[in-house]
Amino acid sequence: MTIHLSIILFLPLATGLIGAFLPRGLSRWVVLAGTIAVLAYWIAMVADFPRSGGGLQYVTQDMWIDELGISYALGVDGLNLFLIGLTAVLWVGATLAACFREWDRPRLFFFHMALAETAVLGAFMAQDLALFVVFFDLMLVPFYFLIGAWGEYRRVYSVTKLVIYTLAGSLLMLAGAVALGVLSGTNSGQEISFLFSDLQQRTLPEGTQNWIFWLFAIAFLVKMPAFPFHGWMPDGYRAAPIPVLIVFSGVLSKVGAYGFLRIVLPTMPDASVKFQEVLIIVAVVSILYGSILAFSQDNARLVVGYSSVAQLGFITLGIFALDDKGAQGALLQMVTHGLVVAPLFYIIWVLSQRARGSELLSNMGGLAVRAPVLAGLFLVVTLATLAMPGSANFVGELLVLFGAFDSKLVYGIVASAGVALAAVYMIRFYQRSMHYRTGLEVASREMSLRDGLVLVPLVVVILALSVYPQLVLDRSEDATKGKIAPATEVANR
Repeated sequence: MTIHLSIILFLPLATGLIGAFLPRGLSRWVVLAGTIAVLAYWIAMVADFPRSGGGLQYVTQDMWIDELGISYALGVDGLNLFLIGLTAVLWVGATLAACFREWDRPRLFFFHMALAETAVLGAFMAQDLALFVVFFDLMLVPFYFLIGAWGEYRRVYSVTKLVIYTLAGSLLMLAGAVALGVLSGTNSGQEISFLFSDLQQRTLPEGTQNWIFWLFAIAFLVKMPAFPFHGWMPDGYRAAPIPVLIVFSGVLSKVGAYGFLRIVLPTMPDASVKFQEVLIIVAVVSILYGSILAFSQDNARLVVGYSSVAQLGFITLGIFALDDKGAQGALLQMVTHGLVVAPLFYIIWVLSQRARGSELLSNMGGLAVRAPVLAGLFLVVTLATLAMPGSANFVGELLVLFGAFDSKLVYGIVASAGVALAAVYMIRFYQRSMHYRTGLEVASREMSLRDGLVLVPLVVVILALSVYPQLVLDRSEDATKGKIAPATEVANR
């Protein structure tokens, strides 16, 4: 089967441009159709993709800027296949949720949603470092407008803070990308190339790797976010409209973790080994810090926001365990976290509509009896979030911890506390919103058909992946092993 990645990449942007010239009521449905088409195309890709991986597939490669050695190169392997799928699934859900609400300047809103999907897909599919940087920076543009123009809580302050953090990280990464491409070419006596395949084959001195490593690491840790680079998160999460927050938290945070696997470990293995323990400490602190803060919050968004800091800590731990099991667990955890955080944020939106717009847990309660379907769906998502045995999240966390135990036993044991803390804050979240006395301002009613159209498919995907996590693990095994292999070879010398 012929798969054209450029079609998948630019289809959302094309529908966004078309929708910008259509009547206000029609533009949103055109953009939604574009996201559904991307999802359908991805399903065809998965059906065609070799079960055992098989290396880079559906490659598109043309010289873009010859003088600078920059190529327009796209490709799919086991490392990005399901992150592309996560993007497709969550954008359908978020766009559908947005279609059920009225927005000021709707054509512009949905255009930015479409542009954001193209930017994220480009970052995941890019096989050239310069192209990756272009899409990585492009992601910031639509979200600046989506939060700054349609945001809620202190939107100007919040989006300014977000932009300062992420733009600073992006500029550092730009400097690192230029240095990596130029110095690797100079050191090897070859022409400059930014292709990942070329960069992985060219070696840099350890001293050069060390400072380039931190230029990339800071950019990726800000994007995730991880402690102590998460300062933009509380305000940014509270300001973002829920459909925007679904994709922002569910997908964009994974681009940073993906960058470690795709770029940092294969091209800077000596630095990755040298700073392994530092990144593991960052991961463990993020797990504990995020879990404790999630437990202490009354605002439902911040409960999920800080829990995401903890979950991204688990992902970072799996990556820098420099172990096959840890890397696979990290990749699976990226997918499963995105799948559970999206319905969680949408459920918060549904709950706030029943509490006169309040997202405080202290203003909720007592909905389990009056809205049993909503409570049941919420329970499934809650159990998946706290990595209940039988869920794909459990498999991901287990693989991460096995990888950490094999390489850094003490840190793995400390990180295990995060599993227990997750149970505490998620059960507290569920009980405070579903049980106890009904809040004085709570309107007790079952979720609507519209809510079901968004929530039920997401829950079905969570359950399906829980039943068959091998869908991800089989196809990602070779790719993840290949990306950590240079660092593990250095570590085993």
